[in-house]
Amino acid sequence: MSGIRGLAEVVLMVQDIRASVAFYRDILGLQVVSPTEFKGSVFLQAGSGRPYITNMVVLAPAKPGTSPFAKPQALHHIGLEVDDEAFDDLVAKLQSLGIEIRTGKHPLFSSRTVYINDPDGNEVELICPQ
Repeated sequence: MSGIRGLAEVVLMVQDIRASVAFYRDILGLQVVSPTEFKGSVFLQAGSGRPYITNMVVLAPAKPGTSPFAKPQALHHIGLEVDDEAFDDLVAKLQSLGIEIRTGKHPLFSSRTVYINDPDGNEVELICPQ
């Protein structure tokens, strides 16, 4: 047994920190947990987690002058679990904002799944267990 208890965080390099924060906070509803005076990366809570490990998506600004990210990117996608009660409303919100939604089937689980892209082109899977 390895002793690993779960995934603590995924760190994404982003070109436009404001656009990325707006996407993950305002559109997907993740809560910013880093203090406002904290400079650099923005830490967002993606799930309930434990008091000291919050299942985070961390947005790390790319260095100024970094070329736009090109496909294929090293990260295939991140998956975020969505409550059954919230899934349809979130999909409708994304559609109303003109965000392209792609459907798919999880290879291991019976679930409702859609895929979207964040402002940097990272694929985000929204997965609902029902």
